[in-house]
Amino acid sequence: MIRNLVFDMGNVLIHYIPQVFMDRLGVPAEDQPLLAREVFGSVEWIRMDRGTLGQEEAVAAMEARLPRRLWEYARRLVLGWWLDGPLMPVEGMAALLEELKGLGYGLYLLSNATVRQPEYFPGIPGSQFFDGAVISAHWKVLKPEREIYEILFREYGLEPSECFFVDDLNINVEGALCAGMDGYIFDGDVGRLRQALCRAGVMVKTGED
Repeated sequence: MIRNLVFDMGNVLIHYIPQVFMDRLGVPAEDQPLLAREVFGSVEWIRMDRGTLGQEEAVAAMEARLPRRLWEYARRLVLGWWLDGPLMPVEGMAALLEELKGLGYGLYLLSNATVRQPEYFPGIPGSQFFDGAVISAHWKVLKPEREIYEILFREYGLEPSECFFVDDLNINVEGALCAGMDGYIFDGDVGRLRQALCRAGVMVKTGED
């Protein structure tokens, strides 16, 4: 029986779209592919999520690969991509979280994110319904490594077979399956997610109700 729902954050609770963040800063269109590759697609970005590299060190490494005209953009993206515009919630997710909480399910966050994640998480609609969170940078381990799922189970006393995981990346859902909990690859459609939860035995409303 499913008793707990575990959610990823980016592209599950909120839209995480690097192009939008760059547009908000006014990055010229011709410079966006380079900046996206050297910032969001960099090893430093992953290491910040792992908690093994500080933001200033990451910025310095990125600047070494970028033309000077892009340095300030890179710095602002690293130090606060969420500061130059509102967070963009996935439509329908907050209502689903509220419904699940009202039904008595435990709600947990499992996200690859930097140590600054707690600064913006309260601004995400539905965040108040969560019972706990495991953020990769705090533990220096990333999804889909098995250890991060086991940290979640251990820290909150969860039985893997009683958990259902929602993530937008197939490799992370596969990691959850290997760790013993069922999961669903989220494609942005909360209606389809509701149907998947219902099939798993979670008593949520669907469009067919």
